[in-house]
Amino acid sequence: DLFVFMHIFDKGYEKKRSKLLGAYLPHPPGLEASMAHERRPLMAPSASRYHRRRSSGTRDERYRSDVHTEAVQAALAKHKERKMAVPMPSKRRSLVVQTSMDAYTPPDTSSGSEEEGGQGEGTPTSSQGSISMEHWITRAIHQGSTTSSSSSSTQSGGSGAAGRLADVLAQTHVGKSENHSAPPDVTTYTSEHPVQVERPQVSTVPRTTPKYGNAELMETGDGVPVSSRVSAKIQQLVNTLKQPRRPPLREFFVDDFEELLEVQQPDPNQPRPEGSQMVAIRGEPLGVVTNWPPSLEAALQRWGTISPKAPCLTTMDTNGKPLYVLTYGKLWSRSIKVAYNILHKLGTKQEPMVRPGDRVALVFPNNDPAAFMVAFYGCLLAEVVPVPIEVPLTRKDAGSQQIGFLLGSCGVTVALTSDACHKGLPKGPTGEIPQFKGWPKLLWFVTESKHLSKPPRDWFPHIKDANNDTAYIEYKTCKDGSVLGVTVTRIALLTHCQALTQSCGYTEAEIIVNVLDFKKDVGLWHGILTSVMNMMHVISIPYSLMKVNPLSWIQKVCQYKAKVACVKSRDMHWALVAHRDQRDVNLSSLRMLVVADGSNPWSISSCDAFLNVFQSKGLRPEVICPCASSAEALTVAIRRPTDDSNQPPGRGVLSMQGLSYGVIRVDSEERLSVLTVQDVGTVMPGALMCVVKPEGVPQLCRTDEIGELCVCSIATGMSYYGLSGMTKNTFEVFPMTSSGAPISEYPFTRTGLLGFIGPGGLVFVSGKMDGLMVVSGRRHNADDIVATALAVEPMKFVYRGRIAVFSVTVLHDERIVVVAEQRPDSTEEDSFQWMSRVLQAIDSIHNVGVFCLALVPANTLPKTPLGGIHLSETKQLFLEGSLHPCNVLMCPHTCVTNLPKPRQKQPEIGPASVMVGNLVSGKRIAQASGRDLGQIEDNDQARKVITLGDEFLFLSEVLQWRAQTTPDHVLFTLLSSRGTVLSSLTCLQLHKRAEKIAAMLMERGHLQDGDHVALVYPPGIDLIAAFYGCLYAGCVPITVRPPHPQNIATTLPTVKMIVEVSRSACVMTSQVICKLLKSKEASAAVDVRSWPPVLDTDDLPKKKPPQLYKPSNPDTLAYLDFSVSTTGMLAGVKMSHTATSAFCRSIKLQCELYPSREVAICLDPYCGLGFVLWCLCSVYSGHQSILIPPSELEVNPALWLLAVSQFRVRDTFCSYSVMELCTKGLGLQTESLKSRGLDLSRVRTCVVVAEERPRIALTQSFSKLFKDLGLHPRAVSTSFGCRVNLAICLADQKTRGPDPTTVFVDMRALRHDRVRLVERGSPHSLPLMESGKILPGVRIIIANPETKGPLGDSHLGEIWVHCGHNGSGYFTVYGDEALQSDHFNSHLSFGDTQTVWARTGYLGFLRRTELTDASGERHDALYVVGALDEAMELRGMRYHPIDIETSVIRTHKSIMECAVFPWTNLLVVVVELEGSEQEALDLVPLVTNAVLEEHYLIVGVVVVVDIGVIPINSRGEKQRMHLRDGFLADQLDPIYVAYNM
Repeated sequence: DLFVFMHIFDKGYEKKRSKLLGAYLPHPPGLEASMAHERRPLMAPSASRYHRRRSSGTRDERYRSDVHTEAVQAALAKHKERKMAVPMPSKRRSLVVQTSMDAYTPPDTSSGSEEEGGQGEGTPTSSQGSISMEHWITRAIHQGSTTSSSSSSTQSGGSGAAGRLADVLAQTHVGKSENHSAPPDVTTYTSEHPVQVERPQVSTVPRTTPKYGNAELMETGDGVPVSSRVSAKIQQLVNTLKQPRRPPLREFFVDDFEELLEVQQPDPNQPRPEGSQMVAIRGEPLGVVTNWPPSLEAALQRWGTISPKAPCLTTMDTNGKPLYVLTYGKLWSRSIKVAYNILHKLGTKQEPMVRPGDRVALVFPNNDPAAFMVAFYGCLLAEVVPVPIEVPLTRKDAGSQQIGFLLGSCGVTVALTSDACHKGLPKGPTGEIPQFKGWPKLLWFVTESKHLSKPPRDWFPHIKDANNDTAYIEYKTCKDGSVLGVTVTRIALLTHCQALTQSCGYTEAEIIVNVLDFKKDVGLWHGILTSVMNMMHVISIPYSLMKVNPLSWIQKVCQYKAKVACVKSRDMHWALVAHRDQRDVNLSSLRMLVVADGSNPWSISSCDAFLNVFQSKGLRPEVICPCASSAEALTVAIRRPTDDSNQPPGRGVLSMQGLSYGVIRVDSEERLSVLTVQDVGTVMPGALMCVVKPEGVPQLCRTDEIGELCVCSIATGMSYYGLSGMTKNTFEVFPMTSSGAPISEYPFTRTGLLGFIGPGGLVFVSGKMDGLMVVSGRRHNADDIVATALAVEPMKFVYRGRIAVFSVTVLHDERIVVVAEQRPDSTEEDSFQWMSRVLQAIDSIHNVGVFCLALVPANTLPKTPLGGIHLSETKQLFLEGSLHPCNVLMCPHTCVTNLPKPRQKQPEIGPASVMVGNLVSGKRIAQASGRDLGQIEDNDQARKVITLGDEFLFLSEVLQWRAQTTPDHVLFTLLSSRGTVLSSLTCLQLHKRAEKIAAMLMERGHLQDGDHVALVYPPGIDLIAAFYGCLYAGCVPITVRPPHPQNIATTLPTVKMIVEVSRSACVMTSQVICKLLKSKEASAAVDVRSWPPVLDTDDLPKKKPPQLYKPSNPDTLAYLDFSVSTTGMLAGVKMSHTATSAFCRSIKLQCELYPSREVAICLDPYCGLGFVLWCLCSVYSGHQSILIPPSELEVNPALWLLAVSQFRVRDTFCSYSVMELCTKGLGLQTESLKSRGLDLSRVRTCVVVAEERPRIALTQSFSKLFKDLGLHPRAVSTSFGCRVNLAICLADQKTRGPDPTTVFVDMRALRHDRVRLVERGSPHSLPLMESGKILPGVRIIIANPETKGPLGDSHLGEIWVHCGHNGSGYFTVYGDEALQSDHFNSHLSFGDTQTVWARTGYLGFLRRTELTDASGERHDALYVVGALDEAMELRGMRYHPIDIETSVIRTHKSIMECAVFPWTNLLVVVVELEGSEQEALDLVPLVTNAVLEEHYLIVGVVVVVDIGVIPINSRGEKQRMHLRDGFLADQLDPIYVAYNM
């Protein structure tokens, strides 16, 4: 609610919203300004509010970390002045519908907590009670009053009122932005069509939008929409992005000379450590007490024999009733039994399964410490090594696979378990326990006494003094999810117990309450090991009881008058929440409350709040003893329980800014971002501790520097089992001074904890190495970020403690990702608003941007065995796109600051540069040509056809000549979808039919010669007859695709538009379509009355015309070629009789077409080369054309290939859409096609007709797929044509030309309009295939589209073409050809300035290959890169949409198709999702990352749509501009739209 949300809402929503917000709005809703309302005061004006809040203690309040929350709120208040407007994502209704509340089981931590394992798994313990930085805020807000709120140790200090804070902050922020030169503005508008200066589009022709109705009505002149919800949001995004960001970065590291990625330079003003070098701190000597046992087993033997009745362990049931008391005598006798059975009853006598020193797994549930304890000591007595692990609940537990890996690497073959646990394990159909994923094969062995044999009288375990053998292995989960085993030797185990006994002052028979996990870490050390050494009595509280009754541990302390309790800050927090119901709590018996996670800085608030409440119940302040521990170094430090209550514990209020540079700075009052840390006591007895730099060589830190704590002691882990390299880096570290001298001859162990040693030898921990994220050179701790996120009134929207923070590497830097579980009852808008505030809070307090914030439905994040969030598994799901979030906010614009600088255009070669012959600045001029028409002699002298091209100037004459000389020769055969011949035409039949049509045009149509006639026919023979009928009558035909009967509303307007724009005097069509044009649906779509006369050719007159028209001048119009370009322009190209005949001749020579040949054509016959091949070439060359309408392939995908095989065709033409249909539709049918006799071995050319860059992946997969059916890999090739010249390149016969060559170019160089050839497979390489062989009579040159100068070889420029079959200009409505004459009549600005060239509008380059063709000429290959109109100018570079789309499609299996387009200066990516809508939001981060990594571009908007939404034209090209119009007019019905910040 602190931002202005400027969407244009649905009306109903608006009403509902004003009702909801009415209470908070001082003025009437509806005014835009009113949206910036405040729901509640941001700052607490007085301390009394705290007391009220404490005492009322409603469920919601208990989480407020008063102080951090206030800090966060203050930070947010400051943002309010800056009016951050974050556009909310749009979501399809079906995704928004919330499942009813009952359908959700709230996470088991819904009582507001986190579980145990959270910590061990490196999960942030956001659970740590009310997060706070006490005295800082008390100083800041209470202006020095010393009222203690939740803080027990408030220091007073002056500072201005809270209001001033916000002001100061607002100023500091703004000041910061102004000191530096402004960052490159992402949003300056570049011209909409960068290249259009020279080549204005045919803008006079209205755009057609075949797919989305009236999208064009929404636009202003340059295509910017007027009013639509989507664009309002984008506008908002653009405005937001215009706000000043962090200072730009200056230096570079060279990724490659093409583009320099900026690298973070250290801030000259950053704080640097100034203290002297630290000195290693030694703990007090470990006092050797006379009666300490020589080993732990010896201690057990002693107590088991001299006081067998003494209680060792009491377990509880879920009602809090004592379930069972294990005495020392029972523990001793049962452990012996277990030891005997492990060694002697597994395997055979000769081949025992387990020998001393072998590892065995201990699998016991958390509510059965007694069975675990017996098994653990049984292993110690048998001298086998226990490996305690969690109970695998299912076969796919998060992280369970990694544990299996650990067991495998430890060579574990036996798992000890309890009866109950064994029964609860998942079973296979025959009752055996299945092998868990990634686990070794295990023998499960139940350790209950009743299942074991009694050891013989004479068998006795061998009890030795502690030595260097391994005692046990503790597992540890790393940051990346892998599980390591830390080995602990027997001597370390004993020494650790002694050190704990000394520092905690343990005495015999003390009672200790343990809430911690007894299998590892502090719970194991105090509750299972040290307790036995001192014959203590442990009361074990299972996690399941804590969930039911969070006060249970406090009740047990009272009930048993326990002296010691071991808890986590979470347990204190829960107790606070629940304590209201308790009357008779008395904690005066406690002399020590061990806080196991006291090293987490955020545990401090739980400790303070707990003391605050329970001090009145007898709890003494000095009892609270935080400790620091790690799997590698065991207990690192622990606060001693003192009797001197006057000595307050150590506190530090550290500046977060300083911490991020690894420097300790006590914070100045007016700062919001502070971290309060408490000491964890002093170094352990007998240990030596130092602090080393976290990265690089282990050099000692200075006294005011944060580093990793290292410990040298007997009581630490020994190694990571089986990993010598990692062991060396962790357990065998030799810290050195700045001069490089080691400080000790003994190795230190790295603890994995970050911190410093403060005054008086107190140890302070500020975070964990595992939670460390280094973003542009600054360090941030995951726990701190969690705390900030939770301080933004979280409880309404997310579950506390169900939040994960980790970093992912994108574009050479770490980026922060925050994932939280959303409560099922929070609304879209609430969650989104919470998200935007979290972003701002983290930005203000940590001065770091969050790259991605995702909310997932309740209970969907992977859990650790004890209910915490499994961090590495969550990260894995995020990276592979299977997290399924329900809300995502990405902020690449704010986080990614190391993009290359936008490019400044360099002046190209100008006329001043020397041109010598064919060289430009030392390079050969890029020009090439096909064979010369004059020199080609037809080798078939016998036929009169040779001179045909010279003899007849007009196609109509050729047809008449063929009708006389070869009347019965079949020219055309049309196939049905079943592959049968529907109809065919001989030369004479065609001639006769054309005559009748000409007669009809003259009689019924009353047409003059030169009139235009629209031919609206389905692909077939009628179309051909009608075309020649027009030529016979002297009319100019225009072929038009008929409207689609199922989709009249969108296809008919295009037909109407072409008819109008081409100024057709009449429409000729078939009876069926004639009816369609007059139907009801048609009149709804267009104005039927304004059609010109419609003639139905199914009903022809019997007579022929008096005489056939003979054109007088070969340069008059033969026909008009109308098509809609991919950019949505409708353009008609004029084709003269000369050009038409030249075109046919060129194709005839290139493809060697003769009357005896057969050619299969599967193309749309309405424009370009498709029309020429379908209607014209057969008449000119006399070959038979087998016509296959592409639409029939949707019914029968094999139709085209079966026809090619059946008619034994050698040459065939198709489009990319046909090829794709075959590849997708027949992929699995090649075997059945083979059995049907499909044989493609006769095909020598299969040409894809296209006006785009060859789709190399498609042609290759097609070739591979049909290789088994005899298709020669060299047969498949492509052609290239464009509007000004319908075919420039066309595959040559393979006998003549070399293979089409493929080159790999550097994509980064391409963006700078340069071509750099690289090796296949090198990074950023892009494969390009040449576009067929240049046609005879065609000359090509590459020119700079801006300066129009010729370019050198291998330079990227516009392809210009000069040849006889160029079109003669655009046919436009107003005859305004001057605009586009440039496309058809261009001259080079220097060099050969005489030749007239046509500009194709495509970028490409020429490369002379080493190959020669049949005539011995070197072969010039033309490579088409993409259309100028489609190219996007972003950050000063030129991008081709297809390259970005290819990257995006590769990111996730559910992305079926993708299209990108720019809008203002934002890149919009539209993806089609195949799969459930739940996956839609997974795609947003993946798409954003891929485009950043591969193209150095920030995606502005990600739109996820259904399959089939991206419009594709008949040539299989994406209509990106229509898509853009549809998107801006809000017609796509997207599943999800994400606006990246």
